[in-house]
Amino acid sequence: MKHREGIEKERENLRTVFKKMFSITEDAASNEEIRDRILTGGKITGTNMVVMICAILIASVGLNTNSVAVIIGAMLISPLMGSILAISYGTVSNDAYLMKRHSVGFAVQILISVATATIYFLLSPIKEPTEQLLARTNPNFFDVMIALAGGIAGIVGQTRQDKANNIIPGVAIATALMPPLCTCGYAIANGNLRMLLGAFYLFIINAYFIYIASDLMLMLLRTPRVKAMSVSEWKRLRKKMYRNTLLVLLPIIAIAIGWNV
Repeated sequence: MKHREGIEKERENLRTVFKKMFSITEDAASNEEIRDRILTGGKITGTNMVVMICAILIASVGLNTNSVAVIIGAMLISPLMGSILAISYGTVSNDAYLMKRHSVGFAVQILISVATATIYFLLSPIKEPTEQLLARTNPNFFDVMIALAGGIAGIVGQTRQDKANNIIPGVAIATALMPPLCTCGYAIANGNLRMLLGAFYLFIINAYFIYIASDLMLMLLRTPRVKAMSVSEWKRLRKKMYRNTLLVLLPIIAIAIGWNV
């Protein structure tokens, strides 16, 4: 009897240790701080816009000259991920105004990014596609996995008490939101529709699965809602997520089936 009780106690201790090891609420910042930090990172005025245009130009030069180091530098300073996290926060907090505002802002960022890259590549004397440009035109399931893991790591980094961590820069490099948009600019400047579709699809995969992963983590963190969500509203939201995820994955599934045939 005592032996059995000892085993149960050991198991309970192990469960407690593992629960503490993988707890995302253990060192989380306050809800107010999380909200302020995420929404500040999603702003599209002032500093963020200037930094974004600079990042686009740097990434375009790196892709055009096949320089990995320059491309990484551009991804480190890109503010695009901040907008995705802000949209995610609006979704989970059930704040339609926030979600709409940051979605419009994100669309503006995309348009300005592609326009800036297009102008650069129209003026650039180097017209041949480099290895780094071509690498952004063939998305696959590995990109989905990277975006999901990046989204989880990104939102965890943004919700910690300690703001001085290196998670966000690492996520920015891993998920590579900026280079696909620059590749879209190259494709438009050189009239390459196939490259445009491939690069933009890669961008959609990265952005969407970062968003989905952020949604899941913010739900686990019990992000406060501005208004209660009814059971029917929650079901509709869940159905939309399932449907949109399937739609985003369809081209990759079709490509994978084509490879196996």
